Amino acid sequence: MILTPMFDSMFHVPIPILEKLLRPIVVYLVLVLLLRIFGKRELAQLNPFDLVVLLSLSNTVQNAIIGDDNSVTGGVIGAFSLLAINWFVVRLLFRSPKLTRALEGRAVVLVRDGQIDNKALKTEALTREELIEVIHRQGFEHIHEVHHCELEPNGSFYIEGKDPSIADKRHDELLTRLDALSKEIAALRSRPATT
Repeated sequence: MILTPMFDSMFHVPIPILEKLLRPIVVYLVLVLLLRIFGKRELAQLNPFDLVVLLSLSNTVQNAIIGDDNSVTGGVIGAFSLLAINWFVVRLLFRSPKLTRALEGRAVVLVRDGQIDNKALKTEALTREELIEVIHRQGFEHIHEVHHCELEPNGSFYIEGKDPSIADKRHDELLTRLDALSKEIAALRSRPATT
């Protein structure tokens, strides 16, 4: 049959299946370790250089994951292996907060009461300009408007302003009005009905 050679090349796995399962797991664990060592900055993608590194990582480790295999079966086995190790690691971290802190690290405070912690910036390899850019993206004009800024283990930033934001002020105003309306309704209900 003419289709037999095509299906053989599509689905034949030239390397042992156990090796095919182990390659993605090893690469996954090494990448998790390396991202932990090199810091949160790589996850935050703060500048074009960091983004290029992250995009290049996938291409760099591709051959380590698939080996000399371009078959559909090999791709499915590799994908299964990556998803399985990720599923296992996520559940393990969910059940163990201590292990989560050890692998992910802790949040780092970069700004306290409008003052930049230069030592923390240096530890995280962030420039003052990069931090200010992040603060601007969050709607703050100046660093002195920021009460607290943390770089979270996942690379995101938590920023708390000194003064409530416009949205917070509107929310508080809305709650005050709702409370006043509730009191008026309660007062109207407590009045005896007149006929």
